[in-house]
Amino acid sequence: MQQAHEYPTHSIGFKSKGGLPLLASDSLPGVTVTATLSRSTFSGPTFTGLRCKECGHAYEASARHVCEDVCFGPLEVVYDYEAIQQRVSRATIEAGPASIWRYRDFLPIAGDPIDVGTGFTPLLKAGNLARRLGLRSLYIKNDGVNMPTLSFKDRVVSVALTRARELGFTTVSCASTGNLANSTAAIAAHAGLDCCVFIPSDLELGKVLGTLIYNPTLMAVKGNYDQVNRLCSEVANTYGWGFVNINLRPYYSEGSKTLGYEVIEQLGWQLPDHIVAPLASGSLFTKIRKGFDEFIKVGLVDHKPVRFSGAQAEGCSPIAQAFAAGRDFITPVKPNTIAKSIAIGNPADGPYAIDIANRTGGSIAAVSDAEIIDGIKLLAETEGVFTETAGGTTIAVLKKLVEQGKINPEETTVAYITGNGLKTTEAIASSIGEPYLIEAQLDSFNAAWKRAQAKAPSPT
Repeated sequence: MQQAHEYPTHSIGFKSKGGLPLLASDSLPGVTVTATLSRSTFSGPTFTGLRCKECGHAYEASARHVCEDVCFGPLEVVYDYEAIQQRVSRATIEAGPASIWRYRDFLPIAGDPIDVGTGFTPLLKAGNLARRLGLRSLYIKNDGVNMPTLSFKDRVVSVALTRARELGFTTVSCASTGNLANSTAAIAAHAGLDCCVFIPSDLELGKVLGTLIYNPTLMAVKGNYDQVNRLCSEVANTYGWGFVNINLRPYYSEGSKTLGYEVIEQLGWQLPDHIVAPLASGSLFTKIRKGFDEFIKVGLVDHKPVRFSGAQAEGCSPIAQAFAAGRDFITPVKPNTIAKSIAIGNPADGPYAIDIANRTGGSIAAVSDAEIIDGIKLLAETEGVFTETAGGTTIAVLKKLVEQGKINPEETTVAYITGNGLKTTEAIASSIGEPYLIEAQLDSFNAAWKRAQAKAPSPT
């Protein structure tokens, strides 16, 4: 029997129609009623199983990620949206925890979540950067301050490990370019799960240390991410572990939808006009779109067109190359870029990302490593946000699309920053200034200050 889980009861001054909780904008002619919204129990999961994205073949909600019976397409989670619509309103969401679990009815878990405070990160009005780029309304969704490991991967791992525990796994793992290893190790430690994670051997030191501190077993593989991922598929089949981005991938990827939900809520229950996000496997891109679509489907936000644009590094840009060539298929590449966190040469969801960009009137572009460093510096100098190389890629592509006239200056645009710059300090170490070394004397300071002022750019 499904255990009931307690929720707080909230009294909110909303209007009521037919006994159902409504949005604050709803009304009955001549009647205003104060309704009490009560969610005294969690009445069970809203997901019903898995389904192939290609052929539609149905599967039970087990640990699997490909359509083994028919076409070997990827599997995704299926939900009962009628049940969700009966349960949720803007008010019930706003009354929930300040984490991804305020959206638990949209996530594939059956019971208590593994809650480490993940999500509900800032949506910053980026006025300085907007003026620099010539935009009217620009926002930065900053997952570089996410909990517990300063990247958006904390979202997907929280969902995946909750589901792993429900499916009976005691050892969890992942193939990672760094951020995912950090998240998996940290959240597994919190949940009391054994953990063994796999990374390419050339990762940034910050990401290696940011994994080892949680005391998992860490395997540094001599090869790129795609080679690591192939090895992990063999390990998963041999050892029967729960790999968050292999046999648990359908559940794992659903965590990214919360980046869509939060932006809608933080914009005052509105959709943006345009989003720009980094592309690695392409999954994040597709799930932000799914999050938008789900809130429209259940009536939480009004429909309007949203353009989706993606960002890649030139040294690993198979999705951008396919988009530029007008192809709907991916030609794998060998990664060679400082943006290691998005360096996936054979992206599983690349074709779906291309389809979204095409159908929404968006774009997919790539930038050089030098432009990525400039993007990191630009965001830091204008908004005080230090992002890693994936975020630098996003900002550089945002700038490029503005210059190419592919972003309307009057649009409300949201750029997704997915990780913290303290993880990739090597990338910018040789491209920023050095401190002035001075004696503990006023004369020494005065001389250094004059040198600094002489080097400072003239005000514009």
